[in-house]
Amino acid sequence: MARKHVVFCNANDGFEASLERLKFYVALEDAQAAAHGQIRVIDESGEDYLYPASYFANFPIPQSVRKSVLGSVAAKSVKRARASPKGRLVVRGKGAGSARRAGLKASA
Repeated sequence: MARKHVVFCNANDGFEASLERLKFYVALEDAQAAAHGQIRVIDESGEDYLYPASYFANFPIPQSVRKSVLGSVAAKSVKRARASPKGRLVVRGKGAGSARRAGLKASA
């Protein structure tokens, strides 16, 4: 699983529907993306996509804030799983662990 860290969005030109300026996001480590000036971020859709790294700032934040932000992403994954069409659970990848912890059956 990719290591997660918290970043602050300082620009969203061209991505207004996916990113909110002046908001914290969870980023996933991606060495290939970084080599191309990109960063992998879990955006407003709840999925991870590549964005220009210059749109985000890394800076130290208190551990309690970091835990809250990372926890909110896991909670969104579980909510989407519960609201899936026809009552079927469709959780793959990063949301699967959250679904199991919430007592839901995740698909492979």
